Amino acid sequence: MDTYRTISKPSEPILYKERKSKFYGYCFPVTNEDEVKEYIECLKKEYPTANHVCYAWQMGIENLSYRANDDGEPNNSAGMPIYGQLQSFDVTNTLVAVVRIFGGTKLGVGGLISAYKETAKLALENATIIKKVLQQQVGVSFEYSEMDIVMRLVKKHQLEIISQDLHLKCKIVLSIPKSEFKKTFKLLKAHHKLDIKAVE
Repeated sequence: MDTYRTISKPSEPILYKERKSKFYGYCFPVTNEDEVKEYIECLKKEYPTANHVCYAWQMGIENLSYRANDDGEPNNSAGMPIYGQLQSFDVTNTLVAVVRIFGGTKLGVGGLISAYKETAKLALENATIIKKVLQQQVGVSFEYSEMDIVMRLVKKHQLEIISQDLHLKCKIVLSIPKSEFKKTFKLLKAHHKLDIKAVE
């Protein structure tokens, strides 16, 4: 598969109430753990009276990694129910955070699991989920005189130009859907005057 689902931008917060406790749900697009830390720190500053900021994230496309954090709630009563919703919605490169403000009544582990799961579900329903195509990049170096040939190939095969440096010695970087990569790479290689290299 060369498509995956993720969210396009941070979602607006949603509020879920359970026996006077308030649960605020958020979704953020993330690609590394530093971004996760920043978002969680921001939420803690925004809600100084919050008892817990629990969250889960999933990242990666072919090799998935994830983490779930209960932030002081009973073990597996918050982070894992949130993570379960990331799996249900089949999204990656996504952080779901739930801020809890305690309302004075204990919910018990079952009540917590249910509240965190429901808040995460509502937050993801409120997010803009998009499909992205997994791309691989290739660098093409050529003499200026080959420009026409290269541009015809780009147009014919609907290749996306990521960057271009067009002087006497030209270089462009193309983005190709992963499933089409081998075929397109071979096709470009067939033109002997072009120097083709896969970009890591």
